[in-house]
Formats: sequence, structure tokens, C-alpha cells
Amino acid sequence: MQNEMRKGADIEDRLLDFAVRVGKAIDILPDTRLARHVAGQLVRSGTSPAPNYAEACAAESKRDFIHKLSIALKELRESSVWIRLIVKSELIPEQRLEQLQDECDQLCKIIAKSLVTAKSNSSHSDIT
Repeated sequence: MQNEMRKGADIEDRLLDFAVRVGKAIDILPDTRLARHVAGQLVRSGTSPAPNYAEACAAESKRDFIHKLSIALKELRESSVWIRLIVKSELIPEQRLEQLQDECDQLCKIIAKSLVTAKSNSSHSDIT
């Protein structure tokens, strides 16, 4: 219950849901050398944004917040590339990954906007 009250809990929940969906996509990949490689990469990049975001929310400073949020964005962008590679390689049909790709893109935009805001607020506080 307390987690729902915390600022950013909705984004953290979306990132957790994204990680779960990534896991399910990985589980339906075929057993090929390429698919095993992509699965290993995607499981790392697709499951790390949620804990990195949680760490950002508990950051010790604005600089730490920006750093941890930047890692979450980096991992989301990497996940997007792996998802696109799965589709281009025809490992999973595109229509099965459209919603996952869309959610990844939306999360990238949200985190990127948060970073812009945080950096802007940080630079304003550096001036004063």
C-alpha cells in the first residue's frame, strides 16, 4: 500500500510489468543460437530499468538521481533494439511484439522527459 503512495510508483509498476512481459517474450523465443544470444541480452536490459528507477527514486542527490535514471533510459533503449532485432530476424511475429515495443517506446519517452526536467532543475539550482 505504501508503495502506491510513493511518487513515481506508477512508473515503477509499468517498468515491472514491462520486465514481466519481456520475460514472457523471451520464453517463447525459438531455441537457436541467435535467439539464445538475444534472449540473454534482452533479459538483462529489459529487467534492469525497474530496479534502476527504484534506485533513482531513493537517490542520495540530484546527481545520483540523474545518473540512475540515465541508466534506466539506456537499458530501455537497448531493449527496444533487441525487440526490433527479434522482429527483423523473424524470431517472433511482429504483431506479437507490437504492444511490448509500444510500451518500451512510451517508457523511453517518460524517462527521457523526467531526465530533461531533472537536469533542468539541477542546472537551475546550480545557478542559485
